[in-house]
Amino acid sequence: MSDTTPSQQDFAATVEQLETIVERLESGELSLEDALGAFEQGVRLTRDAQQRLDTAELKVRALSEDSEGRLNVTPFADAEAPKDDADEGKETPPW
Repeated sequence: MSDTTPSQQDFAATVEQLETIVERLESGELSLEDALGAFEQGVRLTRDAQQRLDTAELKVRALSEDSEGRLNVTPFADAEAPKDDADEGKETPPW
C-alpha cells in the first residue's frame, strides 16, 4: 500500500485508493491483521473524502447564493428536456 497521505492526493486518487482497498477486502485473501489495517485505512480515506465533499458543497453554496443568502439555482441546459409521464409527481432532489 502507498505511503501517500490523503492530504497529498486529490479526490479522484482517494476514491481510487478506496476502491482498491475494497477489492482487497472482498477478495478474502488478507489475513485478519492485514484486513483490519486495510479497513482502518479505508475509514481514514472515507472520512477525508467526506470532508472534501462537505467543503466543496460549502464552496458551491457560497458561490450560488444571492445577496440575501438564498440559493440561486440555475438548471443545466439539458435539464429543460421534455419529461416522461413517469416523472410526473416525483419530487426533484435539492441538488
